[in-house]
Amino acid sequence: MISNIRTASVQGQFYPKNCNNIKKLIRKFTKKLKAISPSQDIRKIIPQAIIVPHAGYIYSGFTANCAYQFLKNSKPKRVIIIGPSHHYAFKGISGSYFEAYETSCGNINIDSPYLFALAKEFNIGFEPNAHKKEHSTEVQIPFIQYYFPKSKVIELIYGNVSVEKLAKIIFALLQNEENRIVISSDLSHFYTLETAKAHDYYCLRAIEDLNTELLNKGCEACGLTGIAAMILAAKKANLTSMLLDYRTSADITQDKSSVVGYLSALFYRK
Repeated sequence: MISNIRTASVQGQFYPKNCNNIKKLIRKFTKKLKAISPSQDIRKIIPQAIIVPHAGYIYSGFTANCAYQFLKNSKPKRVIIIGPSHHYAFKGISGSYFEAYETSCGNINIDSPYLFALAKEFNIGFEPNAHKKEHSTEVQIPFIQYYFPKSKVIELIYGNVSVEKLAKIIFALLQNEENRIVISSDLSHFYTLETAKAHDYYCLRAIEDLNTELLNKGCEACGLTGIAAMILAAKKANLTSMLLDYRTSADITQDKSSVVGYLSALFYRK
C-alpha cells in the first residue's frame, strides 16, 4: 500500500482555499436553489448516482450543488468519484491508491480495502501522474466532505477506456447500497452560445431518455465516456434519470462568443 496523501492541486483556483469560504459558497448555492424552486421537495428522492460539472465553482458550482442537494438524502459509507483525465494520457482506469485526500477542511479518508477489491475484480491500475493535477475529481471533494463528513471516498480517473468496461464497474458499484457514485463531466467547450446549446441538447436528451445513441448525434462532453457508461449501467440497473440544471459560462461572463456548458442530473430507483 502506498502511504501518502492525494494532494489537492487546484485549491484557490477552481474553489476557495479557505474552508469557511467553501462552506459559505455552498450555503449561498443552496439559498439560491431554494429561492428558484421553493416548492420542490427534494427529500423524496434518494439518488444512487449523479452527474455533475467540474469547472470553477463560480461557473458550475451552483449546478453541481443542485445534484448534491439530492444526494445528501442518502447516507453512503463511501462515495466513488469518476472523472476523465485532462493532463495525462494513459490507457485504462487509475484508482486513488493513497491513504487520504487533502482538502481545505482537513483530510478525508480513502476506502483503500474497497478499492483494492474493486481493482482486483476489474483490473484497475495506478497512474500517479493522472492524480497529480486532475481537477475533474478534485472539485467534487469539498462538496462530498460538506455533505458527507463521515463518508470515505474513492477516486477513479479514466484515460483511454471503453464505455463498456467503465459501465461494468459502475453497475457493480450500484449493487452495493453503501455506495454513491459521482460522474464528473462538463459539456461542450468554446463554441458560441447558440452552437453550444445545439451540441449540449443531445447530451441532455441522452441522459433524460437513457439513450447512448443520442450522444453520437452531437454531444461533445469532456467526460463523454463517463456519461455513456453511466447511462448503460443505469439502464441495466433499472434506474430512472432526472435532469436538474443546465447552464453555460455565459450566465456568469455574459460572453456568448465562447462558452462552456454544464449540467447536473441524478439516477434513482422509483
